[in-house]
Amino acid sequence: MGRPVVEVNGSELRDVGAASAVPSVQWSRAAEEARRAIGAAGEKELLRLLGKSGVPQVRHVAAESDAYGYDIAAGCSAERAHLEVKSTTDPTRLVVHLTRHEYEVMATDADWHLVAVLVGRDGNAVNVATVSRAWLHSAVPVDRDEAGRWESARLEVPAHAIAPGFATKAWQLAEDWPVASRPVWAFQPSVPLPA
Repeated sequence: MGRPVVEVNGSELRDVGAASAVPSVQWSRAAEEARRAIGAAGEKELLRLLGKSGVPQVRHVAAESDAYGYDIAAGCSAERAHLEVKSTTDPTRLVVHLTRHEYEVMATDADWHLVAVLVGRDGNAVNVATVSRAWLHSAVPVDRDEAGRWESARLEVPAHAIAPGFATKAWQLAEDWPVASRPVWAFQPSVPLPA
């Protein structure tokens, strides 16, 4: 992927001398596989929920290519949506990693939405929420020089930028879409989501 990969094992982290020689970038195959599994589970669950909601056209475009800038194309004759799915197992805070390509697609595609899926231990969706496009636009880094350009951003989404569920004007997730029994990501369901 064009970035340095350093696999660090437990004994290297315990060895003080070796720890000082280890680059600040740490990576493990197991952590990467777990991250991919959580992402895949979130996409699978959102596909399932959209199908259950009767959305007539649902396509998992991420299985075809990363070039789309989103993971799922969904819609009907009246409306369509391009859904970028961000999955997590952490109910206490919502942290998303947004690529420059995903952001650029969002900036030019009015049908693009970021949908967060909280994945439970069993791989099922515990909660689904939508992140404000306006907040995403305000939170991404700004290129300050032609010689430097951001390619990926880690964003911790504040409660005011998260709304429960996902719906368009023409359709929404099924009435029994997942709702966590305890507060998730500290969002306030009664607060309307800014556009």
